[in-house]
Parts: sequence; C-alpha cells; structure tokens
Amino acid sequence: MTNFNTDCCVTIVPYFDVAEGKLDLFKSKLPSFMESTSLESGALHYAFSFNGNVCHCREGYENADALLTHLGNVDTRLKELLQICTISRLEIHGPAAELDKLRAPLAGLNPAWFILVDGGIRRA
Repeated sequence: MTNFNTDCCVTIVPYFDVAEGKLDLFKSKLPSFMESTSLESGALHYAFSFNGNVCHCREGYENADALLTHLGNVDTRLKELLQICTISRLEIHGPAAELDKLRAPLAGLNPAWFILVDGGIRRA
C-alpha cells in the first residue's frame, strides 16, 4: 500500500537570463549552490537545466520555512550571480498557508504566486 502525506511542499521556479558570453562563468558557480543546498535538510530537490542562455533552477522544499532557510544560505552567492544574469521569471508554488508565510519576505522579488489545489498527494 502506498502512503501519502498532506503536501506542504513549496517550489520556487526561477528563470535566469545569462548575459551574452557569461554562460561558462555562470555554470562554474553552480556547484557551490548544489553543495550547500545538499546539506539543507528541508531541500527536497534542486537542479539546474538550460535552454541556450536561459537557466532554470528546479527546486522544492518541505515547507515555507525550509525555502526561507535556503534563500538565507545562498543570499550572498545569488547576489554575486545576479551580476551576470537577470531573473526573467519567478514563480512560487505551494499550499495557501505556506505561501502566506512567504508573501512578505519575497515581495521585493515580485513573484507569480500559484496556490496548490487541495487534494494533491505527496509520497511518504
């Protein structure tokens, strides 16, 4: 029998437009993000994918608190990375109660908010 838990997972969906000629430099900085995130107990998944000079960071966290912990951990490195790229789109997905915890701290990033429909599943 499969066990399902209530899904409190929060995902942040950033797309980065990397400046022309800076893709190799951008990619050289990603291992430090991967390494530090791998140590975060609330990180569920974290990876980068590319379409030309557009990078997507695929990331999910147990809840809003875990996402905020992650953002605190990468803050300095992210600010450095933003010297060679821009965030072209930012989405936050999750249950309404978890998103409510993020609205004030992430307001300055102007994300698109996607509220999870009740009844979703998450494997235990």
